[in-house]
Amino acid sequence: MNEKQMFAERLKNAMKTAGYDVRSSVLEREFNLRYWGKPITYQAVRRWLRGDSIPSQEKLQVLAHWLAIDPHQLRYGDGGQLAVKEPLAVWGTSPSNEERQLLALYRSLPIEQRKLVHEVMETFAKAYATKERSDN
Repeated sequence: MNEKQMFAERLKNAMKTAGYDVRSSVLEREFNLRYWGKPITYQAVRRWLRGDSIPSQEKLQVLAHWLAIDPHQLRYGDGGQLAVKEPLAVWGTSPSNEERQLLALYRSLPIEQRKLVHEVMETFAKAYATKERSDN
């Protein structure tokens, strides 16, 4: 087994361990939700899972953070520790039509506007969490 195929096996195992179906469509969606650069294509993630290519270091970092695994272990597989820094978010239900529309609009924005929207949402979330604590 060559280096690319071994990476593909580690990626598949990390997805399974994190509770995701090992499918190109799942990897594409979850990766693009977390990556601030140009969205990756279905074909690119398919090549990762087939062992035809290995993502760049920047993309590898995003994958590792999402899958709660040490980037070095994901890339090279030599016994790195699991890097669980926060609980994995699992959607209990499928996104609503409104949520899908918002996500589509968000993805259509240029990267700088995406970052701004992200900051605004984080600010609202923090303010709401503070308000909830003070109400209790």
